[in-house]
Order: sequence, then structure tokens, then C-alpha cells
Amino acid sequence: MSEITKLSALEILDSRGNPTLSVTATLSSGTTGTAKVPSGASTGKREAVELRDGDKSRYGGKGVLVACANVEGEIAAKVRGMYAGNQRELDDELRALDGTPNKSRLGANAILGVSLAVARAGAAYRGLPLYLDLATEHGHLLPVPMLNVLNGGRHADNSVDFQEFMIAPVGAPSFRDGLRSAVETFHVLKAVLQNKGYNTAVGDEGGFAPELKSNEEPIELILEAILKAGYKPGEDIALMLDPAASEFYEETGYVFRKSDCSTKTSEEMIALWKHWLSQYPQIWSLEDGLAEDDRSGWQQLTNELGDKIQLVGDDNFVTNPELFLRGIESGIANSILIKLNQIGTVTETLDCIAMAREHGYTAVISHRSGETDDTSIADLAVATGVGQIKAGSASRGERIAKYNRLLEIEHELGNQASYAGRHVYKRWKEGKEPQTLETASRQ
Repeated sequence: MSEITKLSALEILDSRGNPTLSVTATLSSGTTGTAKVPSGASTGKREAVELRDGDKSRYGGKGVLVACANVEGEIAAKVRGMYAGNQRELDDELRALDGTPNKSRLGANAILGVSLAVARAGAAYRGLPLYLDLATEHGHLLPVPMLNVLNGGRHADNSVDFQEFMIAPVGAPSFRDGLRSAVETFHVLKAVLQNKGYNTAVGDEGGFAPELKSNEEPIELILEAILKAGYKPGEDIALMLDPAASEFYEETGYVFRKSDCSTKTSEEMIALWKHWLSQYPQIWSLEDGLAEDDRSGWQQLTNELGDKIQLVGDDNFVTNPELFLRGIESGIANSILIKLNQIGTVTETLDCIAMAREHGYTAVISHRSGETDDTSIADLAVATGVGQIKAGSASRGERIAKYNRLLEIEHELGNQASYAGRHVYKRWKEGKEPQTLETASRQ
């Protein structure tokens, strides 16, 4: 009674008001599962391809009616009658049907919608929440949330070149308490910005996006907010950075067009990060600190900082097992960002996470800047036990939905639930003295 009988697709809107897909899979039992597909703004050029209509008379060419038709036509004809309990067989069929290395013929958005909708339908048929249906032996671990509280780069029209400045409640005893401390800090940060005369409008992911004086000022502001909220930077709450360096990498080097118009070489960028880590030991993670095409720079960055901080690869890995394995063999990074729509199927996503665990890399489950109210990534983070999730700031409903889902899961698990906390960063932080209020303060 769990064979796929029907696929339906609907063109809906994401959090930026752009079209995306909602896909519903119906099984012979009558059970259904629905998935809503996100979309990124800062994208790696090797990501699986979103299929857009290109019809300028509708949504400026961003419509997804062709992708919807692919779901209800060619894909439905292929998968109808397949068993919803074998996710790998389904995903293999979807990849073979598309026939391209980047899912560009049928569209990664169409393929992911089907893959995830069937996963949800199968879980519902078995009477399990998605996190338990996908669960590994690590499936009771609640992740540390990384809240994007200050924005720059592609995510904000301001003078900051770096894209995301995040806070992570690493010292909390539970997810619930960690989320609370981060949210309290977010609200204090708003007051800090207001007191300095800064705008407190929020960007795509819910973080503040004021016009600031430098790329470094966000760190100073966040440290001040953590302290004023009553927490210790580097002990209770750590800082996590995502500069998204590919976005300002040009033939001449790394060009800071938004701040001081300076240009830096790979070596100078590495020197900058080393200086920041020396000045701000409260920074525990650096994502895309160099560009996706700067392979030699990444190797040098990893050699010099890989034993001191989490170095997350996003644009250079794009949740692609083949690309990730090349990066591992090249000695690049020590962590991978995981985004379902970068690769387009549930099993390839799980394969990347398994590969990370096998080779000693950490992994961070991530949302996209164009999101929906779909909460699958919350379930995925718990199911795989990776211990980290990026889901945006403490504002905007599509971000809060993920955090609320994690609160629900923690409540459902009860005494079986545990919180990743500092443990996920153990290799870099074990034995180091936590930062005191005095050493953390830069005021």
C-alpha cells in the first residue's frame, strides 16, 4: 500500500517573492507527503541547476511552470508504482531519468521536490516523523543553531563585504536554552544598533543589515550585544562567519568594493583571518573564507588554520559527493555545508554527510536565502546528528518555522534528546580557557 500513485506540483512563492515548487506525492494507501523547494541567492557555480521558464512576461522569467510540468508528466510516469520505502532506488531513477550531471534537463528543483515529497510520504505511511524515519544511530542529537544576526555581501545593500555574521549558543545545556540565549542576544543587538543610530531593518535571512563603518564593526557590535544580554562571548555564545568570498573574488583578487575598495591576494586574505582569530578568539567557525576556485589558497588556509577553527566549505563542495571527495583528497577545509537543493536528492545529501563523518569532517545543515515554511532541514539535522544547523535569524516566519520544529522534536524526544553544544567543536576548543567578560569586551 506504499506505492507511488500520483505526483502533483504547484508553483508557489519563496520568502523573496520568487517562484518555487511545492510537490505532493500520493501513495496507494492515500498517504501524502509535501515538500517545498528553497532557492539560493549566493550560489556556487557547480550547484545543481534550478529550472526556470525564462518567459519574461511571467515573474521576470523566473517562473517554474516547466519544472512543475516535468514533475506531473515525465517524472510521474517514471516513478508511478515505485515503493516509497526505498529512497535510494527512487533517487537513482530520478538521476538516470534526467541524464545530466547537474540535473539541468528536468531541473534540480523538480527532482528535489519529488525526492523529498516521497521521503515525507513514506515516513507518514510508516507512522514516523521524518527525523525518525531517516534516523541514523546519531538521531537524538539536537543541533547548535547558527543565527545570522548581521548581514552584508549579497544579502544586504550596505557597506559590508562579508555576507553573514552569526551567533551560536555553544554553552547551553539544551537546544531550548541555547535558542533562548541566542534570541535574547538578537533582541539586545537591535537595541545596541538603535542606540548607535543604525537602521534595524532585516535582510533576506532575518539578520540586521545596517550601514556600518567597516567589515570588522559587526564583530564589535555582536560582542557588545552578547555581553549586555548577560552571556560570555566564546563560552556561552560563539561567533561564526560566512564571508562568502566567491562573491567578491575577481581576476585581480579579492575586491572589497562595498567597504574600502581595496584588493587582497589569497595570502593577504589568510593573513586577515589569522589576525581576526588572534584578535577575536570568540570566532569558532569560518565558512567560505576563500573563493570556490581558489584551490591553492584553500589548501594554504587549511594548512595554517585547520587545527585552530572550523573551516566550512560551501561553494567549493555544493553538497556534491564527487566534488567533496576531491576536496578531501586535496586537503581542503575540515567541514562541509549541507544544502538539499545544491545536489537535488535526499540520498546524495545523506551520502555527503556520511562521507564527512567517515573522513573526520564536521557538517552543517543549511537553509537558503530564498526559503519556504518547509521544515525538512530541521528533521534532517536531528536524523543525521551532525550537531549544527544554519536556519537564519530570530525573525521572519520561514526561519522561525525551522527553530519551532526543532523545539517540537526536542519535546517529542524528551529524556532521549541531547544537545550538541561545545562537543561538536571539541577538537578545536578542548582544553582552551573560555573567554572572560574582560577579555571578550572590545568596548
